[in-house]
Amino acid sequence: MMLFSDEYYTIEHVTTGQYKDRGSRFIAYAIPADSEHTVKRELELLRKKHYDATHHCYAYIIGPDKSAWRLNDDGEPSGTAGRPIYGQLLSSDLTNILVVVVRYYGGTKLGVSGLINAYRSAAADALANAIKMLKIVKVELRLEFGYENMEKVMRIIKDKGIELLKTDFGMKCVVAVAVPRLEAQEITNQLSRITGLIISQLRTI
Repeated sequence: MMLFSDEYYTIEHVTTGQYKDRGSRFIAYAIPADSEHTVKRELELLRKKHYDATHHCYAYIIGPDKSAWRLNDDGEPSGTAGRPIYGQLLSSDLTNILVVVVRYYGGTKLGVSGLINAYRSAAADALANAIKMLKIVKVELRLEFGYENMEKVMRIIKDKGIELLKTDFGMKCVVAVAVPRLEAQEITNQLSRITGLIISQLRTI
């Protein structure tokens, strides 16, 4: 299937993989992550879980356009851990994903090629166990309106099958919705016909 710019693949849930070489154990985690805040939280959890591990190496890619990414060798020789993990993410054509490979040192040095193979193999194993999920690029819109327009706004949301993210009915009505990016302009035009409605585009998700 051909992917268009408004579609992308990510993974459905956390999966694990492993690799062993000359006493060293490499445990990999593939984790859905749609923000750097999520990445930080998941890394902290794994560091606590594997507090006695020698290294916690990782790579992540975030965003439908894969614009946010980072890799980390966590003390391993430069280019031997984070880059092989990142390479597996690129090969799998995935985004909104974090892969962490935890190493328990076995007492024998593996050398540069051995480390590259170990981190690549552990990451590949975790990704092979993952369920890929196709997602549509959406735009988050914030709608602010008076109670007198609630029925009109909610009717459009219902008729268009728009995803409702958050509601806040205080002094004014504030609603956050997610609409397919390809339909965002059409839906925005339709909503803007409602007098007094304020529309803000927040982010691409």
